[in-house]
Amino acid sequence: MSLTEKTKIELLKEESHGLRGTLAEELQSDSPKFSINGEHLLKFWGAYQQKDRDRRKPGDPEGPKPFTLMVRGRIPGGRLTAAQWLAWDTIADRYASSGLRLTTRQSVQLHGVLKSNLKAAIQDIHTALSSTVGACGDVVRNVAQAVNPWGDPRLAQLDAPADLISKHFEADTNAYFEIFLDGEPVVEEKIDRIYGQAYLPRKFKIGITAVGDNSIDLYTQDLSLAASFDANDQLEGYFVFVGGGMGMSHSDAETHPRLADALGWIPAASLIAVTEAVVTTQRDYGNRENRTFARLKYLLDKKGVAWFQGEVEERAGIRFEQRPLPEWKTPSYLGWSQHRNGSLSLGFHTLSGRLIDTEKRPLKSTLRDLIATYQLSVQVTADQDLILLGIRPEDQKAIESLLDARGLSPHSPQKLYDRALTCVALPTCTKALAEAERAGPQIFGWFQESLDRHQANERAPVIRITGCPNGCARPYSAEIGLVGQLPGHYALYIGGDAEGRRLAQKIKDKVKIDQLSELFEKLTALWVQESPNEERLGDFALRYGLERLGAAL
Repeated sequence: MSLTEKTKIELLKEESHGLRGTLAEELQSDSPKFSINGEHLLKFWGAYQQKDRDRRKPGDPEGPKPFTLMVRGRIPGGRLTAAQWLAWDTIADRYASSGLRLTTRQSVQLHGVLKSNLKAAIQDIHTALSSTVGACGDVVRNVAQAVNPWGDPRLAQLDAPADLISKHFEADTNAYFEIFLDGEPVVEEKIDRIYGQAYLPRKFKIGITAVGDNSIDLYTQDLSLAASFDANDQLEGYFVFVGGGMGMSHSDAETHPRLADALGWIPAASLIAVTEAVVTTQRDYGNRENRTFARLKYLLDKKGVAWFQGEVEERAGIRFEQRPLPEWKTPSYLGWSQHRNGSLSLGFHTLSGRLIDTEKRPLKSTLRDLIATYQLSVQVTADQDLILLGIRPEDQKAIESLLDARGLSPHSPQKLYDRALTCVALPTCTKALAEAERAGPQIFGWFQESLDRHQANERAPVIRITGCPNGCARPYSAEIGLVGQLPGHYALYIGGDAEGRRLAQKIKDKVKIDQLSELFEKLTALWVQESPNEERLGDFALRYGLERLGAAL
């Protein structure tokens, strides 16, 4: 979009009367789609208007209406009760395309919701004590949180601050209740206490974890908080990281992914003061003239980390303490885990987070049956998986028998798949240039074949695929990333760190999808031949030389 169009979005937010616009009127109209202005405001309430591009090809037979909506939940830390999960499952059957999708921000998405069903779907979500407020739009999005299938008392202390941050940064307007929940209208809407009239320049992502635990990919967040603990395992404070972000544009060399910088450590009592200072500094200084450069990472590029740190310290009335950073590790949660309270947890691998039923793999209904029968709570993970919590030990065999009878396993097929991610991409995402989720199984399968041939399964790399350069599946922080450029063509990124501490670099443009099998074979053969037994692919690529590696491939 042009600068003028992007300025119009800023004006739209300012003049929207607390993000209302004409949404209430548009919901009552017979049009199958929202207006352009309505589409922008709708995002703040957790919905994106989309087109099924498979249905819009010339000569296609008549099918469902091409304009549908994606609806996303605001679910702090991905934590849901059994009742909440079952409500989302029922709503998917009633109003969407039946399936559920788990996101890389630990949320749940519905796809294929018709405009005429949107209000009813949101009302049902609200009745289930869940929400879609701020799941999209230029506000603080869903708060990510480290997973805890073990009942680790340190990790358990993150629930309260995650919920507190999520509540603190909800847009302060009555619009959601008026538009979707039939609440009484407010004549004079007050200006939002944090966001003002124009809200944030772009989306803002916050994650919270414990020191050493990187299950939220903390370097990719706008703001990450890593809790530290005292000798009695009580939360004492947080390491603060700012400026991560994955998006870029193939056509603009000034755009780029970025990893977060550490500002330092703060005491626990300063949590809200510091998070609010970070968010309001981005609110006041972020780019509102060009949305391409409106994320926090570009403000840090422009003003510098030292300036930003000083601004946050002044606003929050604190000084960051410099402490040595811990080493980071992503814990494995798949399969059975012993919970501290004596119960069991079951980490369930779901490739690309897509929960649907097929003839040979009735995944969605099986999860529903387990959660309903045993009243299990749930935590969605940042790697698009699901953890079932609160299983009685005496129910383990019955659960395993049910899974066996239905041909399901909670484990991934091979180690490569454990942390493999894809975005939704085609056919519904309007940004997609190439396939991701639908092509993922084939692409991952090609890489797996190479790993099998060269007996390299134990050091399988972190691989991620996105259909466009926005980077929703975090391809730039993986050891190998494929980023859609054209239909059937991908930019190849290599050299990231398995724990997300180093960005991958682009070494090839416009690789055809049917060339990937051969490319993976060459890459794996060279890696195994030239590296020590324990060297990971990302480390090998950096040592070997990315330019040299690109030429070899």
